[in-house]
Amino acid sequence: MAHTEPLNPLNPLSPLSPSSRFGGRVRDCFNRHAAAYEQGAGLQKAIAARLGQLCRSLRPQIPAGPRADLGAGSGLLSRALETSLGGPPLLRLDLCTELLAQERSGDPGLVHHQLLWDLNSGLPRQLNGAGLLASSFALQWLEQPPQRLQEWCRQLQSGGWLVLAVPTAGSFGIWRTASAQAKVPFSGLELPEAEQLETIARQELDLQRLQRLRFSWPNQGALPFLRQIREIGALASRQRHLRPGELRRLVAHWPAADQPLRWEVLLLVGRRR
Repeated sequence: MAHTEPLNPLNPLSPLSPSSRFGGRVRDCFNRHAAAYEQGAGLQKAIAARLGQLCRSLRPQIPAGPRADLGAGSGLLSRALETSLGGPPLLRLDLCTELLAQERSGDPGLVHHQLLWDLNSGLPRQLNGAGLLASSFALQWLEQPPQRLQEWCRQLQSGGWLVLAVPTAGSFGIWRTASAQAKVPFSGLELPEAEQLETIARQELDLQRLQRLRFSWPNQGALPFLRQIREIGALASRQRHLRPGELRRLVAHWPAADQPLRWEVLLLVGRRR
């Protein structure tokens, strides 16, 4: 059967293709592993729930206007925010058809609130003057995350809110250390620097919340760790995969279990001036 590109719902005459080779790699990884995503995405679930709780107080402050979850995936953040805020459903934007389908399988009516979209191409016109834009664990997969963040801020109407969580460069220190000691390339995703994103947020928004959260994860060894992130589709990288000999060296230099894996996550809630 010939491969057919999904159509862009805003322009059904043109196929929607990723704007970069890496974007296509990210899409393909998540599509392949979509069925296992929510089961393995423990931290992503926890962050979505936390953002939902933080936004309860925003309910009377969000102006009328479009609401969207950028890089919505299977809808973890959308559902948490809809529970907290009430009001109209969020438009779910993502480039991964299979992740969007995971949520839609439980509610076929969600097809009217989903949009297949490459966030590297900016935001669709229908989100101009948005009252609420939200995103969790998506910005790091895009080209030039600081520029994308600035674009999102500027697409809000005055008084509109941005709700964001993104893993940042302070994550995975033991992976980097093991790679250096093993003399192999660090093959993970290069995460954005928190300082850059914080600077943009302060320039564009009145911030209600801006903090770096740090989480520890049990260290069960290199192979279980790499297998875990591969199983949810999160192993896409701009770097090449390690060769078998390089992987063996990485495993041999991986720190002992008493050194936990650490995530650094930037969380922000801010209002457009």
